[in-house]
Amino acid sequence: MDNASLAFRRHNHKHCVNDALHSAVTLCEERGVRLTPLRKQVLELIWQSHKPLGAYALIDLLAAEATRQVAPPTVYRALDFLLEQKLIHRIGALNAFIGCPHPDHSHASHFLLCDECGRAEEIHSKAVSDSIQKAAGAAGFAVTSQSLEVFGLCPDCHKRSSADA
Repeated sequence: MDNASLAFRRHNHKHCVNDALHSAVTLCEERGVRLTPLRKQVLELIWQSHKPLGAYALIDLLAAEATRQVAPPTVYRALDFLLEQKLIHRIGALNAFIGCPHPDHSHASHFLLCDECGRAEEIHSKAVSDSIQKAAGAAGFAVTSQSLEVFGLCPDCHKRSSADA
């Protein structure tokens, strides 16, 4: 089912963060892997806003919250774990990370990224995925994964931009 029309919708942000953390705990238990306190804290920081965060921004946030410094390799290991468990996605163009709202099943990674405010939304579009598969197939290319990053203006920034013009 396509949900591109739901991107950048208003919602209870605290609720989505709590849902993501609860889902992560449940999935890790089901998969028999450990969601350590640091991994959970990194995941929570990633979900705190809908803006992709880089590893060094996460290190700074962890340092601000912690009584001890966290070394970059420790954060990178936490990010690797979260990626492996499909709890987060990597936004390649930004070298940053965003929470995955659907970590319970495999899916293509398509993102709308706002140039103005920095927010990102993951969208699920069967039509986009099918189009990529069809084009790849026509080229004799076997797709193993998909990641599409589309830059532009979110509805709020577009409205502000139009009002300023």
